[in-house]
Amino acid sequence: MMDTQEYISIKHICSLYNIETTFVSSLNELELVELTYRQQEYFVHRDNIHKVERMIRIHRDLHINPEGIDVVLNLLEKVEAMQRETNKLKNRLSLYENE
Repeated sequence: MMDTQEYISIKHICSLYNIETTFVSSLNELELVELTYRQQEYFVHRDNIHKVERMIRIHRDLHINPEGIDVVLNLLEKVEAMQRETNKLKNRLSLYENE
């Protein structure tokens, strides 16, 4: 049984952001977002809403198709990992500079 407070209807998301349900279906087919099917309707878990909103912005603002969104998200993930590593190295370096 699904806790309805934990999930948001794809129809609601599409209506709210004025996008086609086929766009969200494409994201699901590419395994960029996981959809749950219950009571003849698709839902997304609320923990994934931020990710879906990010993909909608990339699609809308940059005119990138779902396949391209996958590439963009992978590159952004790598950039964020590099930034974390850079910050970690800066922190380690500052320990030696303060000696």
